[in-house]
Amino acid sequence: MKSYTVYFANYTIGEDAYDLVPEVCAPYGERILLIGGKKAFEAAEDLLGKALEGSGLHIVGRGVFGEDCTPGNIERWASEAKELKADMIFGMGGGKALDTAKGAADRAGLPVFTFPTIAATCAATTALSVVYKEDGNFDSFYFFEKPARHCFINTRVIADAPWKYLRAGMGDTMGKFFECHFAARGDRLDHSSSLGREISNLCYGPLLEHGVQALKDCRENIASYDLEQAVLANIVSTGMVSLMVLDDYNCAIAHSVYYGLVLLPGFEERYLHGDVVAYGVLVQLAVDKDTERLKEAKGFLKELGIPSTLKEMQVPLDRDYLKDVLKETVSGPDMEHIPYPVTEDMIFEAMKVVEELA
Repeated sequence: MKSYTVYFANYTIGEDAYDLVPEVCAPYGERILLIGGKKAFEAAEDLLGKALEGSGLHIVGRGVFGEDCTPGNIERWASEAKELKADMIFGMGGGKALDTAKGAADRAGLPVFTFPTIAATCAATTALSVVYKEDGNFDSFYFFEKPARHCFINTRVIADAPWKYLRAGMGDTMGKFFECHFAARGDRLDHSSSLGREISNLCYGPLLEHGVQALKDCRENIASYDLEQAVLANIVSTGMVSLMVLDDYNCAIAHSVYYGLVLLPGFEERYLHGDVVAYGVLVQLAVDKDTERLKEAKGFLKELGIPSTLKEMQVPLDRDYLKDVLKETVSGPDMEHIPYPVTEDMIFEAMKVVEELA
């Protein structure tokens, strides 16, 4: 059999996570190019600077990544890294900033280290970047051989960040559990995908246990144990699943519902990705007629304050109005590998079930 290699995501988490940066990064050189978001720099750059004092590591260049992770921004920062003779790239911020840093490091042939300042996505630990066109529309995925060399998760920074990002991250994370198990149903999985599917259990169970308290603590800027467990689920567990499973098992109905709903005028500007994916989980469970899990998940979303009906999202449950949504949902790429055919009628009927569930 042909050999293959699996790279895991290394990480440090805690309020003093940045203290480990010199020890972890020193073997890769001294010269750092720091790429990030403006708000991320305000939140965490000084903390990183203090951690680097006297270490021999120094930032030779820094800058705001841009508005989106685009091919142009990736190439621009890759060129900047080469001109500065950087030994490594640090990415600091949310998903788009981290994806830009990962893409630039790959193009420049340099190691990359990630510093997530919110817990809305698993971008800090995955081996891909979501790339957009200059007009803001989706372009493609850039896949890399391995994830960042190390991820430094400062829970103080995340506790001080807007709570809505942690909540949206939990919605997206629970999607990973339900979609991975649904998409892989009936398949004979290889070791890597089997391991990834098992890890996906940690994308839901810990959130049920710690998620509500974690969100409360984030609202109060408390870097608690519960918040740490939710952050680990959002950033690490989801990232590990993404690294381990075949791409067929990363998404299913829940994400496809999201890509359908964002076709509605103004919808994407009003609702965060993870909040909508969480609603998509409910639709998937209704399609699959998993009534008990549907009730459990809907109750959890209500506790978090995530909209659990179309009405709450100001979307009418009207077949004609949802025509394009339904079409996109059943024909999107996330529906290419699911255990049985799903029709527009099935999605609409599932939406009715979710809407009517007390």
